[in-house]
Amino acid sequence: MPDVILIKLGGSLLTDKEKPQTAHEDIIQRLAKEITQAKKAMPEALILGHGSGSFGHEAARRYKLEGRLTTARQRRGVSVTQARAAQLHRKVVDALLEAGASPFSLAPSSSFTAAGGRMAIAALEPLQRALELDLLPVYYGDVLLDRRLGASILSTEALFKELIVRLQRRAFRVRKVIWLGETDGIYDRQGQTVEEVSSRNLAEVRRSIRPPRGTDVTGGMELRLESTWELARKGVDSWILDGRKPGLLKRCLAGKPVGGTLVRGRRVRPRLKQRARNVRAH
Repeated sequence: MPDVILIKLGGSLLTDKEKPQTAHEDIIQRLAKEITQAKKAMPEALILGHGSGSFGHEAARRYKLEGRLTTARQRRGVSVTQARAAQLHRKVVDALLEAGASPFSLAPSSSFTAAGGRMAIAALEPLQRALELDLLPVYYGDVLLDRRLGASILSTEALFKELIVRLQRRAFRVRKVIWLGETDGIYDRQGQTVEEVSSRNLAEVRRSIRPPRGTDVTGGMELRLESTWELARKGVDSWILDGRKPGLLKRCLAGKPVGGTLVRGRRVRPRLKQRARNVRAH
């Protein structure tokens, strides 16, 4: 099984979240080129995900897709939100194709279902087959059919957490996750970048986070911090970086210094070694 690196392109990076259905085409195209160039020189497999920005988020807010579906307008909103999210996704996939990559589109709304806002069923065989063929799987924030609520919004953060758990169960080694947004990592109360998040400063970092700019129905940087901290407890490093800086993603994939915020994964002692010590002790 190949080692895996996951990349999340934030919706605030790819779109203007204060203007409905407005994509930053130049940023999408540049990042597609960086990903394509970097992948050619990497032994690891890549999984790409991106937010829905002013496409899916704006539609979900307008149709009030929070909580249980109770009206015909909300049900129509499920269709509109799915279509808007797919519209931005098509722009990302087309840019990757134009850059020379071999993307494989994976729509969460067709692959997963939820129960009470949490993923309940995940069809992962298409992902595994895509990785085996050295394709570039591309996911995105989407709307899922939900057993209890009717429908619920799936953020890319929640998607990545679920994917990583399932990949680790299948003996994939997740090397790191790179989160690209429009800030140079997480900022403290003075507006300075927090270089590293650990158990020592986690509470203070939580208090310093400000509300997201523009429309965001999934939680912005607060969700990003909680997601990366949860992954850190599973031994996975996360880099939170400013995707507006050309070349930064490529340097991070190459293991070079990049600044931003590192949420360092807890190093888990291998179980086999622990078991061997127990055997000797008896």
